[in-house]
Amino acid sequence: QVQLVESGGGLVQAGGSLRLSCAASGSIFSRNVMGWYRQAPGKQRELVASASSGGLTNYADSVLGRFTISRDDAKNTVYLQMNSLKPEDTAVYYCNARMWAARYLEVWGQGTLVTVSS
Repeated sequence: QVQLVESGGGLVQAGGSLRLSCAASGSIFSRNVMGWYRQAPGKQRELVASASSGGLTNYADSVLGRFTISRDDAKNTVYLQMNSLKPEDTAVYYCNARMWAARYLEVWGQGTLVTVSS
């Protein structure tokens, strides 16, 4: 059973930085994509950034150049470095893992709140 635990959320002023961490426990399939999603009040959950086990990364246009996703596979941890934060970045941020082996498995973390004040 795979579990994801996020940390690092909090309150920050506009222009500030935060780093989110997502630690995965359990059996992680070698072929996987780790991602960060966010959901603001009244809005749909959206992809922020993802990083595959093959080294590919993908970013939402709204965070390109400000956010950086990285992974430490030895620690089964994925990070989201968020710089130049804006009030519109305020949301609950969720870690996501999609894995493929003999079967497909998708897991979500519980979410961590990021609040950016103006």
